[in-house]
Amino acid sequence: MKRLMIVSNRLPVTIEKKQDTYTYKQSVGGLATAIGSFYQEFDSVWVGWPGITSDRLTREDRISVRDRLMEEYKNLPVFLSKKDLEQYYHGFSNNTIWPLFHYFSEYTEYDREQWRYYRKVNQEFFDEVMTVARPDDTIWIQDYHLMLLPGMLRKKLPEASIGFFLHIPFPSYEIFRLLPWREEILEGLMGSDLIGFHTYEYARHFLSSVHRLLGYDHSMSTIHTGGRMVKVDIFPIGIDFNKFNTAASQPEVKREMTKFKKDIQERKVVLSVDRLDYSKGLPLRLEAIDTFLKEYPEYRKKVVFIQLIVPSREQVDSYQMLKTRVDNLIGHINGHYGRVGWVPIWYFYRSLPFSKLMALYNLADVALVTPVRDGMNLVAKEYVAAKKSGKGMLVLSEMAGAAQELGEAIIVNPNDSEDIIRGLKDALEMPEEEKTAKMRSMQKRIKQYDVVRWAQDFFASLDRIKGHQAEMAMKLLTDSIREKLVSRYADAKRRLLLLDYDGTLAPIVDRPERAKPSAAIIEILSALTSDEKNSLVIISGRDRETLDAWLSDLPIAFVAEHGAWIKEQPNGVWEMIEPLSDDWKADIRPIFDLFTDRTPRSFVEEKKFSLVWHYRNVTSELANDRVRELVDELTGLTAGMNLQVLEGKKVVEVKNSGINKGRAAQRWLGTDGYDFIMAAGDDWTDEDLFAALPEDACSIRIGLVATQAAYNLKRQRDIQELLGELAGVSE
Repeated sequence: MKRLMIVSNRLPVTIEKKQDTYTYKQSVGGLATAIGSFYQEFDSVWVGWPGITSDRLTREDRISVRDRLMEEYKNLPVFLSKKDLEQYYHGFSNNTIWPLFHYFSEYTEYDREQWRYYRKVNQEFFDEVMTVARPDDTIWIQDYHLMLLPGMLRKKLPEASIGFFLHIPFPSYEIFRLLPWREEILEGLMGSDLIGFHTYEYARHFLSSVHRLLGYDHSMSTIHTGGRMVKVDIFPIGIDFNKFNTAASQPEVKREMTKFKKDIQERKVVLSVDRLDYSKGLPLRLEAIDTFLKEYPEYRKKVVFIQLIVPSREQVDSYQMLKTRVDNLIGHINGHYGRVGWVPIWYFYRSLPFSKLMALYNLADVALVTPVRDGMNLVAKEYVAAKKSGKGMLVLSEMAGAAQELGEAIIVNPNDSEDIIRGLKDALEMPEEEKTAKMRSMQKRIKQYDVVRWAQDFFASLDRIKGHQAEMAMKLLTDSIREKLVSRYADAKRRLLLLDYDGTLAPIVDRPERAKPSAAIIEILSALTSDEKNSLVIISGRDRETLDAWLSDLPIAFVAEHGAWIKEQPNGVWEMIEPLSDDWKADIRPIFDLFTDRTPRSFVEEKKFSLVWHYRNVTSELANDRVRELVDELTGLTAGMNLQVLEGKKVVEVKNSGINKGRAAQRWLGTDGYDFIMAAGDDWTDEDLFAALPEDACSIRIGLVATQAAYNLKRQRDIQELLGELAGVSE
């Protein structure tokens, strides 16, 4: 089994220094708890910051700490200074990425010095990883603190399996593009083989940003960069179900429940557990509780609201202001509605030990979880898991990732106080049998997909994408294959070269008319055609007028409109492959025009015997929707019309059925005497050509995609370099 290397901001072990003594304490909660047991099953190393600043450590201390962490815990420390933490962690990570990704742009800072430190610390993590990394390691990078690291590692470890998981939301493109360093962040993440998110929404936002900002296409959640495939997938993180489900039977939890019951008496309990953060919707929730007690006085003295808030980032002004507002709201509610023997809100501003928290989970009749934005929110899952009796109800924000899984909960809009109030009232009044049935359904789901299953699914998906990459690599035209190809070319007596134009001889551009052949390509084609052993055919979807205008000065044969027109001799005349009609255009053109009007930046190209709808400049989400609609409509409309609906690279084309590049190529392939045949193309229209070639032909598809071609090349410039080498042989 490959070695597993986990890289996160914090290690699962925290170091504290008291005088001259160091204590090592296993971390509780967070990622350490989530995957601690799973991680121990592997030959593994965990890389991260050990919780103590390097300013407090001598060089000898660092060596000693590093050795002990590696020997006893299999942890590799990254030592960060106080300045590093201020600028990288408290700064860019939590003053820029955290608020922006949670849709709080008003709290987002764009500080170039903090960005510089973010890059610097990512580089320090990279340097430390490289001290122990092996080429075939599986490296799993965690969360928003280290989004540049995958790209850094990919450059040095091209064959490594690199996974990345984002534990917070990924925002919509409209929010993400506010970030000045957006391209650098995306390029860093694209060093991964697999990028994981909690929900489909976050994955969709990421794919949209990658397409719009980097220009990479995707299909079936796989991004095609030209040189690599990157998989984007969904893995909703789970919890240790049994740990929470069996807690109620523990003696210390029972003791804590007894203590709480003395004060709660026979009242209903509504529990909320949050970290102090503006993403948790605390003021909105408290205002809803205030209104609830006002509108439903019958619940006064009968319900206790327990609000547990774990302190967080108390040195930050916005968090201090939030704390003050929360304190004032709770004070107002308790002062206004409180009576002798009854305080509406029990307020705990501290962390509680596990036994006390489990006691509250088990006593709570309702869990009120209403963040305005949350990547997942494990409190909701912990509460459900803890209710072994099945008695209880969850009121959950639709903005939490957990809402995608816990559909039996009462789902509310956290920005709508009336919706929260309705949800709270419904939860308190719902019949016990209905609550139990809903709770059992949610428990079954989160038990099946626990934290171990989450990690296992991630690694299984990582293995699959590496397998697909390996399959593609087997067809990659390597240097050794290239040498043999050039040697075969040099030894051949009569050669046939069948070359696509757009995406092969010329790169794909925003408008077809801008793809004129470069001086370098003209020079290469001139050298190839000057060799009397060569027959060169440009076999393209282009119209014949454009091919003539751009390339007729060269002794080249042409196939235009995917095979509808053929000019077999360089100085010959164009002829149709068979009698064709374009009468059908009058019926089809209005459909193309309608979709062009509905799809900004798309356009129609009309050829003699085909119509083409181009959407290369359209945003990916809109394009995907429109293409499916258009193809469905055209398929129905063209039934029985001897027409073919063809999907190419960023185009949908309608042409006469039976006309394709493979059929057109038979004009030359049927001729005996060629001892070297090579064909090259870049999209699905070239597959008919590849299928028509003899077994000993050299066929090349540009891009790492499944193909009938014998080989793949990563980029358009690679085929240009290969043709240049062949031209050099001819010269």
